Amino acid sequence: MAEAERIIGTPDNPEAEGTDEGGSTAADAAVNAGRGKRKVLVLLSVAVIAYLLDLGTKMIVVAKLEHQPPIDIIGDWLQFRAIRNAGAAFGFGEAFTVIFTIIAVGVIVVIIRLARKLYSLPWAIALGLLLGGALGNLTDRLFRAPGVFEGAVVDFIAPKHFAVFNLADSAIVCGGILIVILSFKGLDPDGTVHKD
Repeated sequence: MAEAERIIGTPDNPEAEGTDEGGSTAADAAVNAGRGKRKVLVLLSVAVIAYLLDLGTKMIVVAKLEHQPPIDIIGDWLQFRAIRNAGAAFGFGEAFTVIFTIIAVGVIVVIIRLARKLYSLPWAIALGLLLGGALGNLTDRLFRAPGVFEGAVVDFIAPKHFAVFNLADSAIVCGGILIVILSFKGLDPDGTVHKD
């Protein structure tokens, strides 16, 4: 009987075949890999939705609103007004368009690297928002006038007494806020929780 337990493996015997020193089995590793893949799928789904919403609204704005008077949505408190922004989010740093393009590419690379260790649903949503927003504005910088890496981003949401922005900016800000909240709560992208 003892010999059979040694070969088959029991929870009390981490040295048994198919387990590691922490007692994890190959089945546990497969389950974790499946969970990781599901979280990456959530990240990609959120990113695609955010990207397509941003791209679609910008196409409508360019076709219907550019060179037209602003449209009042809530009196003069919220308008849709088409502008081209060569700077960062909310119109800052117009002289540094190429640098913002490089930063966007860097953010995308970091998110892709983080995705390999992703086991947290809230982190998947946050990173998906960041990825979708970064891709949305990067698309403008690559394909809109005046040229590659220098393209002006289409902004159109204009609250009173605030900068004009777009859905990509909103996704980036929401993703960033969610990451700050998750960090304060001690939740890491790999799903572990730590208390400092």
